[in-house]
Amino acid sequence: MPSTDGAAWEACARRHLERAGLRTLAANVRFRGGEIDLVMRDGAALVFVEVRYRSHAGYGGGAISVDARKQRKLALAAQLYLAGEPRLQALPCRFDVVALAGTPAAPQVEWIRDAFRLDDL
Repeated sequence: MPSTDGAAWEACARRHLERAGLRTLAANVRFRGGEIDLVMRDGAALVFVEVRYRSHAGYGGGAISVDARKQRKLALAAQLYLAGEPRLQALPCRFDVVALAGTPAAPQVEWIRDAFRLDDL
């Protein structure tokens, strides 16, 4: 995600997910090994969200950029987040990807629920 527009795109993804009923717990949670863009609740589930923006789909769009290496980094960051949040550790967890294109005023949003699982890594 371009650093100059990153906050705008993450805010766009957050609004989209909140309109769908998710509730934000944290944003831009940083750890030595990685970062979690959004941590949200979807009913009983805890959702770790990776937000990706691509100005064009020439290289497959934002979703394709969440490769196995990035998935491992997200999983590690999620484990570190949970280590500091004991009250959330028993919740079922999932990893979603929100791939964005277009402009912040007129975004094209692709929300991939349960984009990958830990046992896939």
